[in-house]
Amino acid sequence: MTVTLRDVARAADVSIATASRALAGSSLINHATQKHVVQVAAAIGYRTNTVARALKTRKSRLIGLTVHNLENASFRVLASVVQARMQALGYQVILSISNDDAEQEREILKTLVDHSVDGLIAVPTGSNGAQLLAMEHADTPVICAVRRVAGASLESILAADMEGAYTGTQHLLGLGHRRIGLIVGPADTTSGKERLAGYTRAMQEAGLPVDPAYIHRGRYKPETGVAGASALPSLPAPPTALFVANHESSVGVLRVISERGLSIPADLSLLFYEDSPWFEWQRPAISVVDSGAADMANLAVDRLMSRLGGVANSGREYRIGSRLVERASCRALPIS
Repeated sequence: MTVTLRDVARAADVSIATASRALAGSSLINHATQKHVVQVAAAIGYRTNTVARALKTRKSRLIGLTVHNLENASFRVLASVVQARMQALGYQVILSISNDDAEQEREILKTLVDHSVDGLIAVPTGSNGAQLLAMEHADTPVICAVRRVAGASLESILAADMEGAYTGTQHLLGLGHRRIGLIVGPADTTSGKERLAGYTRAMQEAGLPVDPAYIHRGRYKPETGVAGASALPSLPAPPTALFVANHESSVGVLRVISERGLSIPADLSLLFYEDSPWFEWQRPAISVVDSGAADMANLAVDRLMSRLGGVANSGREYRIGSRLVERASCRALPIS
């Protein structure tokens, strides 16, 4: 039999109105009563009719979260933190995977609108700004993370990618490397553009030419790492260090290194962008520029909750600082 709100009220010895307010998290109900009603409801198996509640309150208590994939450690952290935070705040998260594909993202956004989500945290492809703005104009707050959408006035929380790539390249330069290969994302993405700019700035400040032959661009896929790690060491003057500023490509790079029998860091110093728990377990442990995914997720939730609380969209861009984590995959070159 279906357990009704009337059953909860009777079991908790409160009125139906009090039970309803307690289960909705109303500030009109004191904490002890609310806790009691929630415990009783759980004990007797009551489940809120979210569709009916959404029709009545115009709030679904559902939050959309879109990411490109779950292979990227930063996206996994983002999803984990957002899910935990929003659940603790009384919301459920609808997680969707876009595969960095504009058409898939378009269908996902339609579905989220159909489900009347109260808000959205999105790692956007950058191609559906009009849809995201339409959600904003319909009073569904949108917070972009990792990437911005060009031409759309949306609140965005980004990594300090230019500074991170600059710091990473400087680290390799400080170890004596002058031929530094770079595997980076495409120029039409925020991270791809800014990480290349950080690398370029560090090389230029060191008085070194930025040779296109040492730069391999590609989509965020392992295959990009395979192609880059195969091509760069085959140059007439191969790089002595490789900066992989395209996280999904890291797996492909490690495969090529293993297949070629290269010793890290004796044959090649290796620096990755965005940390992953198993990079520390790799032998040698891999040095990284960590982009602060957990901090980015927490700020995204904070901003979304502010927006749900009535704060207007400022269109502001926030930056989360990166940090260098030195492990054992980079070595100093001997002084010649």
